[in-house]
Amino acid sequence: MYSRHAQRIPPGKQMASRKEGTGSTATSSSSTAGAAGKGKGKGGSGDSAVKQVQIDGLVVLKIIKHYQEEGQGTEVVQGVLLGLVVEDRLEITNCFPFPQHTEDDADFDEVQYQMEMMRSLRHVNIDHLHVGWYQSTYYGSFVTRALLDSQFSYQHAIEESVVLIYDPIKTAQGSLSLKAYRLTPKLMEVCKEKDFSPEALKKANITFEYMFEEVPIVIKNSHLINVLMWELEKKSAVADKHELLSLASSNHLGKNLQLLMDRVDEMSQDIVKYNTYMRNTSKQQQQKHQYQQRRQQENMQRQSRGEPPLPEEDLSKLFKPPQPPARMDSLLIAGQINTYCQNIKEFTAQNLGKLFMAQALQEYNN
Repeated sequence: MYSRHAQRIPPGKQMASRKEGTGSTATSSSSTAGAAGKGKGKGGSGDSAVKQVQIDGLVVLKIIKHYQEEGQGTEVVQGVLLGLVVEDRLEITNCFPFPQHTEDDADFDEVQYQMEMMRSLRHVNIDHLHVGWYQSTYYGSFVTRALLDSQFSYQHAIEESVVLIYDPIKTAQGSLSLKAYRLTPKLMEVCKEKDFSPEALKKANITFEYMFEEVPIVIKNSHLINVLMWELEKKSAVADKHELLSLASSNHLGKNLQLLMDRVDEMSQDIVKYNTYMRNTSKQQQQKHQYQQRRQQENMQRQSRGEPPLPEEDLSKLFKPPQPPARMDSLLIAGQINTYCQNIKEFTAQNLGKLFMAQALQEYNN
């Protein structure tokens, strides 16, 4: 939409190796894992294979560093997530980035690159099992057809896989923005059938609220890292935290509103296309009905003259139904509009909270 976003395909052989490795590595990993609760993703059902995602702090730092080194403006960075599955908890213990390459690099084999990286990690005794992928986003603009197709490929090959969405702009506002998503079971069935017609989506009861399910995330650090963070927090200057209390409004809200208006314009264009399709369908039905009435009157006249009736014709060849517009694109646009609205809601809630706090302090001082 706003940047180059290639569809990602998981290596085909990795599912079998991950399935075999899950049982042998779960015991050692669960002994070091912290207590993990269970949660349901937004819009998901209880049949979801993953109820929680546990991420090592090192993985979060690698994702942030990857964007800082290669992400520029609207440029999207992507990478592979490695780890293992323990019961209904997905543990992400490592990751590595996809290299930036242009369309001129025709010789680059992405699947072969992933296999070589995982083979190298296995040789140094690091978790190498494929559990998903990550991607940065520009002001929350990640609900696209490319992401849908990529996540379907991953989730179809590796049932427990997730996609992590990292928002560097929101993170720069003072809070880490990292969310895990999966396709809902209903949408997986529709994608398997590859039928995105309005009738199929209506039959499956697919709406934009139930396309993706958000999985709760827990960031886990070792005890040594927690001690180091505690020491760094004591040494940090208090002045560095005053920026979070600034009452000045940044351009974050204005940019989200601009992107929201763009998506609303796209939605209005899709609505116009759908209304045109409905008018053409209604007009064709009227023409078809008129044609049948003329044929019936003509056959009655021929019958009164003792002539044989006209042969029946295939009306589907005479009146070809108009092609319905793709409804999946409209659902994705609606989902992206919902994401922008959530971002605006969170941002304005923080600003209003600071304004109310400042007003209370001013009244107390007066």
